[in-house]
Amino acid sequence: MRTFYDYDVPTTDGKALPLSQFKGKAILVVNTATGCGFTPQYEPLEAMYRKYKDQGFEIIDIPCNQFGAQTPGSDEEIHEFCSLNYGTSFPRMKKSDVNGPTALPLYAYLKSQKAFEGFGEGKLADVLRNFLPSIDPDYEHNPEIKWNFTKFLIDREGNVVARFEPTCDMGLVEEAVTKLL
Repeated sequence: MRTFYDYDVPTTDGKALPLSQFKGKAILVVNTATGCGFTPQYEPLEAMYRKYKDQGFEIIDIPCNQFGAQTPGSDEEIHEFCSLNYGTSFPRMKKSDVNGPTALPLYAYLKSQKAFEGFGEGKLADVLRNFLPSIDPDYEHNPEIKWNFTKFLIDREGNVVARFEPTCDMGLVEEAVTKLL
């Protein structure tokens, strides 16, 4: 049976980054977008990264253009946007798919470990609940990534311990991260 550490992800220069190099760290894997209503989440993500990276925390940013074509730029343009607008310093990978036949194998694994459990409450949750049936009528019953800024939390042993939809309060994400440090 494969584990999180058996996968790799493509870096912006096209090389494979083995996730085994993160053994012993708490990791947040997030599919991001530069032109999304959730893009401001880069700010609390960067704050968490700076606050906890010396305690063994990593963020793996995987830009994705599958949701509303909200990441149209090149890897270089994405990096420049994130650096200039949000001062991000965590590792950013090559823009990749997270659903469908061209999805990164890592995402098939992540989704097999933590399925979709709903969006919770709030205005943005309502927006997604009202919008998603038009593109995926069965969205509530499949593990696919629903939108940008879905996050998976991996503990220091490589277990996928949580999935956070983009509508989840970032304070709750940080709380879960701190429990692993």
